[in-house]
Amino acid sequence: MRKDILRKDRKREHIAYYLKSKHGGNTLFDDVFIEHNSLPELNLLEINTNTEFLGKKIDYPIMINAITGGTEFAWEINKNLSKIASKYNIPMAVGSQTIALVDKESHKSFRIVRENIGNEGVVIANLNAHASIEDVKFAIDLLEADGIQIHLNPAQELVMREGDRNFKGILRNIENIVLNIEKPVIVKEVGFGISKDVALRLFDIGVKYIDISGKGGTNFIEIEDKRNEDMDFKDMYTWGIPTAFSLIQCRSISEELTLISSGGIKGSLEVFKSLVLGADMVGISGYILWNLIKGGYEKVDKYMNNLTYKLKVLMLLTGSKNIQDLKNVPYKVKGELKELLEG
Repeated sequence: MRKDILRKDRKREHIAYYLKSKHGGNTLFDDVFIEHNSLPELNLLEINTNTEFLGKKIDYPIMINAITGGTEFAWEINKNLSKIASKYNIPMAVGSQTIALVDKESHKSFRIVRENIGNEGVVIANLNAHASIEDVKFAIDLLEADGIQIHLNPAQELVMREGDRNFKGILRNIENIVLNIEKPVIVKEVGFGISKDVALRLFDIGVKYIDISGKGGTNFIEIEDKRNEDMDFKDMYTWGIPTAFSLIQCRSISEELTLISSGGIKGSLEVFKSLVLGADMVGISGYILWNLIKGGYEKVDKYMNNLTYKLKVLMLLTGSKNIQDLKNVPYKVKGELKELLEG
């Protein structure tokens, strides 16, 4: 069977199995304590959530993270989500564009994102870390993208029947991409977290943007396990670095590193705590997809309206007038998160 057809089938299966998945894991955001401020001396109308990302102004430090592309079903998903991104003026990343390298029919499912968001909005391309310079340039040009995600997914690949087994030379390839691509390069995990050591190695070769994508959200070991009839990987479902721990560890490396917190982000408290812990942007994918599948555009719109309002409420309740103020909000850690940080 042709590889492009296999990839289309795999993308459909990923969405189907995500909706059936049960093991989300623990982000450890519940172990972050932030004090309530009864005298914030602020008007809700004063709260400013604007920020800048990839050289453009956006209304909230929230992005629709990579989900899908390449199929008719993916076109419908990307059409609706890009309309949401446009309405709330937030960035959107597409799913892996590997299929677009070999299948012209798939291009429309990716291009719809830029068409709906327009030139003023932020659109992010996506390829795996084996990608060549030529492929990266093609992926960016296809979307007129403002940057590209280069995703790391060894855990997923090793469980996937047809996945990669060789991960040598990836760091050097990423360095080559960073040195030869003018657009920002975001290195992204797919749900198992970025360790401090990995973040430091990436930073040392010039990577300035990292999406930690920690444990607690979409579990690709579970998803690929359901597709793999040859082996049983249930005992590995808990593998990964919890999002809150990964975020704190990566932030300790440098303030020059732009961090995207993702992995199990669903509600306003997780968005808020991510920003307090040092994230510059917060990515949501699985829960937005779940809302879209269950209730269409209207359900996602209601979810985003509630999410953004509650973010402003939490900012007011800590005396934070703008996003920059959140970086000065004190917090304490407890439980398992404290044990991991002290251990």
